[in-house]
Amino acid sequence: MNKIEYIKAEDAVQVIKSGDRVFLHGSAATPVPLIQAMQNRHASLQDVELVSISNMGMLNFDDPLYRKSFFMNSLFVSANTRAVVNSDRGDYVPIFLSQIPQLFKENLLPVQVALIQVSEPDAHGYCSLGISVDIARAAVDTAKHIIAMVNPQMPRTHGDGYLHYSKMDAMVWIDTPLPEVDYASKKNKIVEKIGEHVACLIEDGSTLQLGIGSIPDQVLQNLKHHKNLGLHTEMFSDGVIPLIQNGIINNSQKTINPGRSVTSFIAGTKRIYDFVHDNPAIRVMDISYVNDTAIIRKNPKVIAINSALEIDITGQVCADSLGTYQYSGIGGQMDFMRGASLSKEGKPIIALPSTTSKGISRIVPFLKQGAGVVTTRGHIHWVVTEYGNINLFGKNLLQRARALQSIAHPAHREELDKAIYERFIK
Repeated sequence: MNKIEYIKAEDAVQVIKSGDRVFLHGSAATPVPLIQAMQNRHASLQDVELVSISNMGMLNFDDPLYRKSFFMNSLFVSANTRAVVNSDRGDYVPIFLSQIPQLFKENLLPVQVALIQVSEPDAHGYCSLGISVDIARAAVDTAKHIIAMVNPQMPRTHGDGYLHYSKMDAMVWIDTPLPEVDYASKKNKIVEKIGEHVACLIEDGSTLQLGIGSIPDQVLQNLKHHKNLGLHTEMFSDGVIPLIQNGIINNSQKTINPGRSVTSFIAGTKRIYDFVHDNPAIRVMDISYVNDTAIIRKNPKVIAINSALEIDITGQVCADSLGTYQYSGIGGQMDFMRGASLSKEGKPIIALPSTTSKGISRIVPFLKQGAGVVTTRGHIHWVVTEYGNINLFGKNLLQRARALQSIAHPAHREELDKAIYERFIK
């Protein structure tokens, strides 16, 4: 292997020109120093379009200095992009996570420059996209220019993430810890109760898909006595480690990738990053494969666990917006809700607290005006709150409303009763 030349971040981003579309590697692989170096060039750039899913790290995309220089065209909104996405210098593309690679490959969103973070090259010159292969695989395969932040603390993962150093136009060496998030620290009594109700629906031999947050993590803590579980999920965090180490998740019953846990990205603490490093039992794959319903449905007893912001009494699920305010995105919820429903003995589950932190009911007569429907009432099956679990599949509108009322917070059931009477009975 030839000697690799590393350059400074401020030199690497000089390739970016006004009017370019720039892909930002996401989640815990967000290349913060490269993005900051690009932002430092704001005075010489205009109308650079940024595309990405969720970002992590200390970044400010809403600084007034950047208003003429950058436009955030988000594919999934995160905390550090919400302000700009909901302004005149940003917007959101509603799309299933599984189909984002099509935007790059079919030139609907052609990428001029990709800013990525990778592991250090191995003896053969191959780096790894590490803990975030997801949509990054398609981005680097189609981008005209690739700028890589090489971080020796990025895990080398097995799967679709390999990239030879010769494919990169510039490489910047930065040794820095990856951003961390500890979902287990966010649990409370409500989350614990929801976790118990969801765990009751999971049979031995099931294949798990876990969304993001404290509820999926709590579910995992309730599976210590289960057997022969599988993992095929768009993401996972620290909660899977003890289940894999103790043989509870062994992937022995899976039809697709038996014996291996499959994911598309990983976000958690250093513990999970160390666990997946060079671990052949973990495959980190392209999102168009992981979230393909045709792949998901081939595994038995797929349990898809996702959350929501609110759900109306007919079963329409809003998971991405607060009225017209874009809060997150469609993500992979529908990919797995549909895939699980087509799996033999599969169970698609929406799990959510019955109220917000301010005591407002999440089970409502009508979604907020302008709210987006992520999971339709035709796709909804199981719904879980701290007050129990119900299955809406096959139920008519009145039956659904009564079932949802039964797991709403007691303080809001009378209000829901009135709404049900007005809509379906009066």
